[in-house]
Amino acid sequence: MKAVIVREHGGVEKLLFEEADKPRIKADEVLVAVKAAGINHLDLWVRKGVPGHKFPLPMIPGTDVAGDVVEAGPLATGFKAGDRVAVMPGFADPLTEHSLSGQDQLSRDYGIFGETRNGGCAEFMDAPARNLMRLPSHMSYSDAAACPLVFLTAWTMLKKAGVKANDLVLMHAAGSGVTSAGIQLAKLLGATVIATAGSEEKLEKARRLGADFLVNYRQDWVEEVKKLTSKGGVDVIFDHVGPDTFDGDMKLIKWGGRYVTCGSTTGGEVKLNLRALFFKRISLIGSTMGPKADQIEVWKLLTSGKVRPVVDRVFAIRDIREAHSYVESRRAFGKVVLDATQW
Repeated sequence: MKAVIVREHGGVEKLLFEEADKPRIKADEVLVAVKAAGINHLDLWVRKGVPGHKFPLPMIPGTDVAGDVVEAGPLATGFKAGDRVAVMPGFADPLTEHSLSGQDQLSRDYGIFGETRNGGCAEFMDAPARNLMRLPSHMSYSDAAACPLVFLTAWTMLKKAGVKANDLVLMHAAGSGVTSAGIQLAKLLGATVIATAGSEEKLEKARRLGADFLVNYRQDWVEEVKKLTSKGGVDVIFDHVGPDTFDGDMKLIKWGGRYVTCGSTTGGEVKLNLRALFFKRISLIGSTMGPKADQIEVWKLLTSGKVRPVVDRVFAIRDIREAHSYVESRRAFGKVVLDATQW
């Protein structure tokens, strides 16, 4: 089969087009003919490398996948050839203590397609049947491939932060996949959203998703947010930027506020004033991925139309290098998706 493979870390030239063996499925797995694959920042890290972290190269990238079942193992109950599906990006041994308690993402063997196991940038992909979600006829493959990781991440972050009606939530990087999902989900919970972005075009798109207040972070965004707060600060900060925003966030968060993060795109270390932490009773919450129950819950919201996929552009998979460069340029609003039928 045709596949994109990363054999060593580096620039977009390290995305190689090769022939690979078609996966052989296990008894509880299915073989999916891939129709679309979403690009996440995780794909960029797998390709570029992360200091201090070892990826099991060579790797077929591609975390978010949608396609058709072409073969099902004898224990892959509930699915058959021809079924349209999306793939949950995270997996773990279903019999671990964490998995059995509904917290599979905490299992020590937890992995993600395209990071710890081959993903969907190929003609075919193998996956456990328990990782499949049915794709309704009204949803396109490209829309489906834009959703699983970012909507799971955003939904779990909001739940862990206890976001509720009338909370004031500051959400950074509105153009990112996670935040464009998070804005919609926060509004669904009844929160008031302040969204930041670096251009008026992105801010306008954030407004269309439901953001109540808009702040251009190229201005003095801390002072601009202060003007919008009447209760001594914001209740929740939803972040994955890291050092570039953290100091400002600590100035804006109210007493008893919650700071939740799923990433750190501008670096891995920040300065934390512990006195401010305990005096203000701040909760610092780390979040990566989420349990399958959250994935199923947010998928129902998507397929019922209560929230929607945000797709910026669809590239042919043969143009994956250009697609990676486009994501890195930070021009996209929402998700960039690969049409996996165009080799």
